[in-house]
Amino acid sequence: MSPAQAVDHGLLVAAAAMLLIAGALVLYRVWRGPSMLDRAMALDVCAALMIAGIGVRSALSRDSFYFPVMLVLAFLGFTGSVGIARFIAVRDRAPDEPRGRKRRR
Repeated sequence: MSPAQAVDHGLLVAAAAMLLIAGALVLYRVWRGPSMLDRAMALDVCAALMIAGIGVRSALSRDSFYFPVMLVLAFLGFTGSVGIARFIAVRDRAPDEPRGRKRRR
């Protein structure tokens, strides 16, 4: 193994370790999040960490097979985040404001 390959391998292992630590912190936020929005954002970050972890695994094995899997996970994470944001926006609407009407003053 050349010195460049050893450095490359060491950096990938360090990236995997940081992703594991970040994953543990995100799971703590999901468990103890004070609001539903905090939990939703933590799950979105969890999806991004999974994509990054698959990328690190793909780089370690030097295999591009997982790139379409990463793309699908990114799409699912985005649509899930948008769906949760819309759900929270509808749920947090004031009950005295009917949909589509403006208040008169």
